Amino acid sequence: MINFLKKQGASSLLGLSLDGNRFEGVVLRRTNGALEVQKTFSASLSLDPLTNDPELVGQEIRNHLEEAGIRERRCAVSVPLGWALTLQTKLPDLPEAEVSSFLQIEAERGFPYGPDALLISHSRYQSPAGEQFATQVAVPKDHILRLEKALKTARLKPVAFSLGITALQCADKESSDGVLALAIGENSVGLQVSGGGGVAALRTLEGSLETDGGQQRVYAEVVAREIRITLGQLPAEMRDAVRRVKIFGNGDLAQQLNDELRSRVEPTGMKVERVTGYSSGEFGVQLPPNTGVSPALSLAARHLVGQRAGLDFLPPKTNSWQQFTTRYSSKKLFYTGATAGAVALLIVGAFVIQQWQLSRLRSQWSAIAVQVTELENLQQQIRKFRPWFDDSLRTLSILRRLTEAFPEDGVVAAKTVEIRELAAVSCSGSAKDSPSLQKMLDRLSATKEIGDVKVEQTRGSAPLQFTFNFHWGEGGSSEH
Repeated sequence: MINFLKKQGASSLLGLSLDGNRFEGVVLRRTNGALEVQKTFSASLSLDPLTNDPELVGQEIRNHLEEAGIRERRCAVSVPLGWALTLQTKLPDLPEAEVSSFLQIEAERGFPYGPDALLISHSRYQSPAGEQFATQVAVPKDHILRLEKALKTARLKPVAFSLGITALQCADKESSDGVLALAIGENSVGLQVSGGGGVAALRTLEGSLETDGGQQRVYAEVVAREIRITLGQLPAEMRDAVRRVKIFGNGDLAQQLNDELRSRVEPTGMKVERVTGYSSGEFGVQLPPNTGVSPALSLAARHLVGQRAGLDFLPPKTNSWQQFTTRYSSKKLFYTGATAGAVALLIVGAFVIQQWQLSRLRSQWSAIAVQVTELENLQQQIRKFRPWFDDSLRTLSILRRLTEAFPEDGVVAAKTVEIRELAAVSCSGSAKDSPSLQKMLDRLSATKEIGDVKVEQTRGSAPLQFTFNFHWGEGGSSEH
């Protein structure tokens, strides 16, 4: 009876998508080998989940759900791509058991925050040449915990936190042919390159979508340039395998990007197509005809049919004992009893089993000596492929010098900073006017470690949008 109820409860799911202040949802139910869309809604949140009280945000979410007549509690949530940090790693020839440790060390070295402050998921893929790579994606843990608390206030139970673009274009479906997916969001365009069974690149294209006079416009030339940059950072054989560009999004913006991108991309050998509906075998079950494509629906559908939706950032749950100790850890009685019991147990146990352990360990050593030698050789091979210590903190030094160059009054502000190979730095943002930008660039050029400061692009006059890059090293010439 319990299993039956559990199965019945898992037959429906609420898919939610958060993008800027846009909040969308869809309730799906799986019946007789088909998915049925029961409810849909779209709303704008007046409160920011990252800055406002989670309880107030949760109450606003609850109000929108009640207005739409939604009673489903279990939900799969698509979080904004702008929350994500990415790290590309080439995997050396390691035993499978060592890969997780290797990725953890690379994450500690590559991400700007410690592992305790991030929720990290990864996607592995193989290039046509047979080389193994991994794309590690991290989101700030505090972002997810605040959103999870708001959802709890809204009487929802999240079963997955993921990225909408990875649900729209499932990387696991691709084998050798690569696909470049573009998802038009509220304030930007998301980009994903998938192939070889995983995600090869994932980023947000800032400056590609802007609002002018109340009307949104997508800049196809910016998107095309960012496509070239992204593909240029991939291995050559992986870049050559990308032959399709899929555009996800509804309305005129998606059609505009589709029309304008064709002339810029298709001469390179890639085919551009706009995705307006789901294929018949997308989820392995039937969908209602003319079902519109959305991140919320894709994520909920993949979860219901048991397909891997790609990256998942659901925080780990503590067990009953951990919850008990956390709840009562401040009680003096618990501390006193636990301490006294532990000390007594250690004293008695140490004298009783000390000699027995020593004798047992000596006999075991002779049996494992050969395996120990093999493990030591394996560790030497691991050290051959990765540096274990790096005290230079070069990424933090670059960000520090860049931050010092920006004025404190905010007349010049950065939106994105991209560091490639710990030397080539690209920065985009906005400035109050051209003199303010020039003054900041002069300060940046005066830094002895920074050279070759070049302004790549500016748009507007007051305010203006800018993109510049520079090289990190000793000395160097500068030009604006």
